Amino acid sequence: MDQVDVTDRVWRRLLEVRGGTAELTGGEWSPGEQRALELYGPLARRDRGPLTVGQIGQSLDGRVATVADDARDISGPDGLAHLHRMRALSDGVIVGVKTALHDEPRLTVRLCEGPSPARIVIDPHGRLPNDAPIFHPDGTRRLVIQAVDQLRPDGVEVIRLAASDGRVEPADILAALQREGFHTLLVEGGGFTISRFIDAGLLDRLHIAIAPVLIGAGQQGITMPSPPDTLAEAMRPTTTAFSVGSDVVFDCELPR
Repeated sequence: MDQVDVTDRVWRRLLEVRGGTAELTGGEWSPGEQRALELYGPLARRDRGPLTVGQIGQSLDGRVATVADDARDISGPDGLAHLHRMRALSDGVIVGVKTALHDEPRLTVRLCEGPSPARIVIDPHGRLPNDAPIFHPDGTRRLVIQAVDQLRPDGVEVIRLAASDGRVEPADILAALQREGFHTLLVEGGGFTISRFIDAGLLDRLHIAIAPVLIGAGQQGITMPSPPDTLAEAMRPTTTAFSVGSDVVFDCELPR
């Protein structure tokens, strides 16, 4: 498994592909740079129609947090840099309200060059306070998907969608966001939100970043709402493994 080498020149190429000013193919690249193009190229392209990608960081034993709900250091430094690259190549990043409440993520791009994506939180019942970091104005679009009438800060766009059993359907969320002009969407967290998009057949790709740590107990990562009864029925995506340094990323191409 070759090491991914995100050099300055390969990252510039990826940003140019994202901006529509360059092609992904062409040029002389080292093996590590070629691996970087293979890993990030699908997110950078805008010529193959809408793309929805999930990303989850977890331990070797499939945990995303400890029993005490500590999840901040689950990914190694290279795993975090990978996540920020995914943000920079996406038009918008989606999190569920539990992640927004517990982790207070900024969802900005800080560990690489590139634009920060629009920040989108799924908050059916209006639980997220208006002073949450995700709503702080910084020039990027901020959106909240909710099923209730609740005023939000100036500049925060509200998408009102109906909820069923307290939840908004992923298909309705995706359709509404595509109407808003979002082409490439990153579903970043948490595990429950990502699992619902997988279960609905709405993820094109899933990146699972595995850090070399054993937690032993705690919250699991992917937990499907409708798991199969037998292994014969289990999803078997086309998967490629990439070494990004501190972590190993499995790029899964999911059937839709």
